[in-house]
Amino acid sequence: MRIKDIGELSGEILLFGGVYSNLAAFDAMIALAQARGIAPSNMICTGDVVAYCADAQACVDRIRALGCPVLAGNCEVQLAQSADDCGCGFDAGSECSLLSRGWYAHAQKDVCSKNKAWMNGLPERIIFTHLGKRYAVVHGGASDIASFVWPVVADHEVLHEINLLQDQVGPIDGVIAGHTGLSMDRTINGVRWINSGAVGMPPNDGDPRGAFATLNGDTVTFERFEYDAAVSIAAMKSVGLTQGYDTALQTGFWPSEDTLPLEMRRQSSAKG
Repeated sequence: MRIKDIGELSGEILLFGGVYSNLAAFDAMIALAQARGIAPSNMICTGDVVAYCADAQACVDRIRALGCPVLAGNCEVQLAQSADDCGCGFDAGSECSLLSRGWYAHAQKDVCSKNKAWMNGLPERIIFTHLGKRYAVVHGGASDIASFVWPVVADHEVLHEINLLQDQVGPIDGVIAGHTGLSMDRTINGVRWINSGAVGMPPNDGDPRGAFATLNGDTVTFERFEYDAAVSIAAMKSVGLTQGYDTALQTGFWPSEDTLPLEMRRQSSAKG
């Protein structure tokens, strides 16, 4: 397992993931960080730089130029290995499974061999300390890169992931995770599990804005930001990525809602 310890960080830390090949959203987030004086060394990416949108190569180029710490997401691992699919962990036959064929094939062609080689060297765990607390960064979970640790999962499931992670990296006070694309902040047995949400795809809540989080001491702030989604949608249409994720950038709702736990789907809310 590739573990990278980036040492002691001070000041405000920007946590983000799920850029998802959405260059307009990523550029808007970077501009916000720069305006607030957050250095790239204090910006941590939980993976999946590449996914649903059109600008896979450009987003990888951008994050490499930025120079922030980047964790390997399942999309990076799969692309680096020239795998047949994104390895997202969805059920076979699900809407997400069907829709992934289009965007993953595009990403395979769009990302150059040098960037795939860079992906192949990304760490599987990132460790850092902040104001005396030790954090570990994972993509999905400690049990699997594509584990879905949803905000509604039972405490014992989160604790299982925490215990596995501590077996891998030693004692920790907090976990920074990605993969689900949904913000989360829970404390189980004294260990905090934080998910920043996704930059490049809204969290199925009807709000089309992107998301990230900041960590400053014990304070975690979840933030939403606006960007020119029309630019991203036009880029998707120009390469034929019109299977529903382009619409999601406008509506704020996923075309692959069947990936979510039942209680988090809109149909469930409507029935309730």
